[in-house]
Amino acid sequence: MNSSGWIQLILYVAVLLAITKPLGLYLCQVLDVNGKTFLDPIIKPLERLTYKLILVDPKKEQDWKGYAASMLLFSLVTLLFTYAILRLQAVLPFQAFLNPQKLPGLTGDLSFNTAASFTTNTNWQSYSGEGTMSYFSQMVALTIHNFFSAALGIAIAAALVRGIARYTAKTIGNFWVDLTRSTYYLLLPICIVFAVVLVSQGMIQNFKPYDSATLIDPYTTQVPQLDAQGNAVTSTDGKPVLVDQKVTAQTIVQGPMASQVAIKMLGTNGGGYTNANAAHPFENPTPLSNFLQILSIFAIPSALTYYLGRMVKNQGHGWAVWGAMFVIFLGGALICWHYEAAGNPNIAALGVDPGDGNMEGKETRFGIFNSAFFATITTDASCGAVNSMHDSFTPIGGLIPMLNIQLGEVVFGGVGAGLYGMLIYVIIAVFIAGLMVGRTPEYLGKKIEPYEMKMASLVILVLAFSILGLSAWACMSKFGLPDPVTHQLTDGTNNNGPHGFSEILYAYSSATGNNGSAFAGLTANAPWYNNTLAVAMLFGRFAMIIPILALAGSLARKKLVATSSGTFPVSGGLFTSLLVGTVLLVGALTFVPALVLGPVVEHFMMITGKLF
Repeated sequence: MNSSGWIQLILYVAVLLAITKPLGLYLCQVLDVNGKTFLDPIIKPLERLTYKLILVDPKKEQDWKGYAASMLLFSLVTLLFTYAILRLQAVLPFQAFLNPQKLPGLTGDLSFNTAASFTTNTNWQSYSGEGTMSYFSQMVALTIHNFFSAALGIAIAAALVRGIARYTAKTIGNFWVDLTRSTYYLLLPICIVFAVVLVSQGMIQNFKPYDSATLIDPYTTQVPQLDAQGNAVTSTDGKPVLVDQKVTAQTIVQGPMASQVAIKMLGTNGGGYTNANAAHPFENPTPLSNFLQILSIFAIPSALTYYLGRMVKNQGHGWAVWGAMFVIFLGGALICWHYEAAGNPNIAALGVDPGDGNMEGKETRFGIFNSAFFATITTDASCGAVNSMHDSFTPIGGLIPMLNIQLGEVVFGGVGAGLYGMLIYVIIAVFIAGLMVGRTPEYLGKKIEPYEMKMASLVILVLAFSILGLSAWACMSKFGLPDPVTHQLTDGTNNNGPHGFSEILYAYSSATGNNGSAFAGLTANAPWYNNTLAVAMLFGRFAMIIPILALAGSLARKKLVATSSGTFPVSGGLFTSLLVGTVLLVGALTFVPALVLGPVVEHFMMITGKLF
């Protein structure tokens, strides 16, 4: 843990704080249908045209059921749209321009998994982007969805904040207006500028066919022998026949990358253009591009806490929520950094300088701090982009990203999702405070009653049911691809013991939490994994949003009650401490037993010399 890392940490926090208020004020303008922005002369005509085309009256608001129905309809249509593009990728028009590599269409299960993934802002990728997706699929099926899913998250957060801020009201806004304004006035303008900045750092943005470079040092590898029909040839004992193949050239990816990376980070989507994601030198060329990308992950979620304070007319409450998020974020970042810097004692015993830390799976361009810092930020938010391989982290270093997701990614979180997730914990914290003082819980002048607690509890239970239930099912089943020798289905893991369990647990945590990062040792591109992970993504997204909107509708209908001496304050250090404790307590009670079976056991076995 060197001085360079501390300087970068301090700089990051300072810049994040500096942009929180101005961006929060801008969000207040964007999320108000009557709000005026400096972009109105350019975008207002496009906004009006959009409402006419989709037959929406921007002045007509919806109750929570209408808001939820619109959200579900939009998500279903866009999911089917993406599924169709991926299946038909090889036969769509303009193949020479938009699919110069002549990549085939995706299988049904992979198309379903990917469509569900990008619809839910998860961006889980069971495929290698540069070897699977055409330019058209990257731009239309995936990049457009990055805008839609991010705007949807912001819309849900705005609806919940309106429910908290209003009283004796029947409506919580208009979904189509929130979606449109978030896209046109916020995401698109910033991403255009951000993409240009990324291009200036060396990121590619073109429609060229892939390049090929001759290797200075060719090598020979073994590959399965294929018959005339393209099927693998097996010997009499059922084993695949391998033949030598000399590799003399390397394929270098090209395409419209900067435009996708800009929204993948700002919208906390995370889906990489390439398989290596932000570890690829094209997707993350320089230290400055790395800093800007991790800053963009937290930018909108941080600003939404200021928006919360402004809307409920209690800025201290907004900063208290920000403070709780920051405390958990900082604790996770320091723990992850510490254990990655300490490294593996078994490697040090072989004579490696322990000061080098754990560099396995990390880019030397970024080093240990930027790898651990990026991993913490991307899993605090529902982003999932990576600049190192989490599967190669030390056991406790890898525990932190997994726990971040399991807590609901409420530490700033994804655009919108972090705020509405944290507000669920706020409701629970206020309820606990009410129990401690022996009176009906109140939150910003509204009584928290059984209905609100049921909805909040349902959100928490969704995470536990999906993550733990599907992980247990996968551990007891064979979801992976057939073994090439025995032809029997495998569990898909690349490691045995507790690390293999962690690979499965991380996958379903990431899918349900709509994160998208992975312990990459899991072979997930198999029908059972593709389908069950897709179900986990859809369940984790929409089974949480529905009770959140119901909660917003209930809070909007309530009357205000007078503040008294017994009212628990929702600003200041005491409330921040209670909120942090609530998040950690609920997460610990729910997921610590599973974490003990995985990374915690692996940590203690590592100390004794046992590796996986």
